[in-house]
Amino acid sequence: MAIPMLDLKKQYEYMKEDVDAAINRCLDHQRWIFGPEVSELELAVSSYIGTKYCIGVSSGTEALVLSLRALAIKTKGQEYFDRKDKIITTPFTFTATGDAILRAGATPVFIDIDPTTYNIDTNIVREYLDSHSENVVGIVPVHLYGQSCQMDEIMLLADKYNLFVVEDVAQAFGGKWKDRKLGSIGTTGCFSFFPSKNLGGFGDGGMVATDDEEIAELIRMLLRHGGKDKYNVDHIGYNARLDTLQAAIILAKLKYIDEFNEGRRKVAKIYNDTLKDIEEIILPAEISDTYHVYHQYTIWVKNGKRDELQRYLKDRGISTMVYYPVPLHKMKVFNKRCIIYGSLKNSEKAVESVLSLPIDPFLERNSIVKIVTILKDF
Repeated sequence: MAIPMLDLKKQYEYMKEDVDAAINRCLDHQRWIFGPEVSELELAVSSYIGTKYCIGVSSGTEALVLSLRALAIKTKGQEYFDRKDKIITTPFTFTATGDAILRAGATPVFIDIDPTTYNIDTNIVREYLDSHSENVVGIVPVHLYGQSCQMDEIMLLADKYNLFVVEDVAQAFGGKWKDRKLGSIGTTGCFSFFPSKNLGGFGDGGMVATDDEEIAELIRMLLRHGGKDKYNVDHIGYNARLDTLQAAIILAKLKYIDEFNEGRRKVAKIYNDTLKDIEEIILPAEISDTYHVYHQYTIWVKNGKRDELQRYLKDRGISTMVYYPVPLHKMKVFNKRCIIYGSLKNSEKAVESVLSLPIDPFLERNSIVKIVTILKDF
């Protein structure tokens, strides 16, 4: 029997009573746009992660765009950043991270990753800022695979150089840096509720968290065409609302998030214990001060054998994924629209070496044993 990366049907069956009840409430009240579940979810997530404000939006991508647009309006008094404005981020992430910077009018500065965590290397960020801080306005750290970036160092640098920090928490809902939930540390935190995320809906959805009242108000305007009154708008806006139905489903699933994250961590521990002696792979590291929520369990395959291993597993019914096969600075969309600092050698090696194994809070031990056995056979 094939083993998928994630069994959403099994998750649904576990929460079926709560989710069905949430959907039925929407069917009863028929308030599909800005229904009561949207504000209920905003308050619940705000309480969960510890911020003053949360704003539901249509996707994780739009959460990033709206955050950056709001910051441009607040900090520069204009609709968009200028192309000379630089925002530091990682090239080893999903396209949306860098694309959001372009859509907000700024230029992404790609800085290499720490190969131990796959997250942006704060030592290189510091090095860049010490010599190239002119026109840098912000940092977008990505908590990749569910692992927190080094947020103390990032916030120290942001304070020193007067930068905003927009956390990309698309893969790390419930993750922590020390005792703080990710998304509550920077100027804003941006979440995705894409179905495969640790907390996912039945379609697209996202959220922005912040303690800044002005930013929160600007985002609320931007997501509904740019004004408090949609027939008389102030800014160049979007139709980026979070649907009531998605909010209801996510709200119903929220009470399970800690249980599911712990389930992922238990699966990761079994992988770690059973794969630790294989010299040809490097296991994901859980660094101190973090609570890793394992959106992905990603190994580093040595000696250029990643693609061969992936085919071997596929032929034996094991699903795997490569997140991500192309670094952002190699994509056409960023050609002549980005700044590359240094060699980015770790990012370029990672795209050739990483492989994500099935990770699911409902992944049964016999399935894990099968995956491990086949991997060891290879």
